Amino acid sequence: MPLDFLKRKKPDDPAPTPEPEDVSAQDFLVRITYAAKSSEGVRMTAGPSALAALPTILFGVAKGEVEVIEPRAVEFSQAAPDIEHPSEALQWVSAHSDLSPVARHAVLALETVDAVDLAFDTLACGLLDGELDTSGYPMFNSIVGGVASHWDEATGDMIVRGVVGWGGKGARGDTDRAASRLLAGIFNSILANQYAIGVTAAERPVPAPGRGGLVCASCGFSSAHERAFYCPKCGMRLLRG
Repeated sequence: MPLDFLKRKKPDDPAPTPEPEDVSAQDFLVRITYAAKSSEGVRMTAGPSALAALPTILFGVAKGEVEVIEPRAVEFSQAAPDIEHPSEALQWVSAHSDLSPVARHAVLALETVDAVDLAFDTLACGLLDGELDTSGYPMFNSIVGGVASHWDEATGDMIVRGVVGWGGKGARGDTDRAASRLLAGIFNSILANQYAIGVTAAERPVPAPGRGGLVCASCGFSSAHERAFYCPKCGMRLLRG
């Protein structure tokens, strides 16, 4: 007769531990949003006086200093505020390292949403509404911007439009109505300028492929593309050959 009772019993399989339905966790979230508005373009007579008058359009609108940001030189032609492309982001930081926090924030917001293109545009900008943080940068619901201009490749006239932008880290503030009001005021100031001719389409030039780099004989600026007839910086006609 086998002595089965002397054999060791196998331990029973352990019961599975039930998974908890809710896990205590800490939530982390950064909400980054940029928005902008742009007005119709206003055609102005070409000339250095009209270009120099751009900051005066923001007198009484800007809450502080108005900075003029000129088109980027050809060595920064690939600059973009895009961390997915480190070489372009590094060019962007190098191109705008000398700007004030307000102007740098304005360029970041407006270029991120493609409201301006500093390959062609000259931007006169400042703080239009809201407050600055302790580092001197506009809060996410502050409104920045001013006027952007470029030279019409067909006629050589200057096309000027109002641009406003806002955003950054934080929930989007109720700034849309305030931005529309400010943009309307800037647009009316552009129309009231002594060099204004009338409202026109605000289509921006499209860069041609290739390195380009035509040098303006007047101001020494290197054009960002090969098809340019007028200097993006001073508006003088470029000499060829």
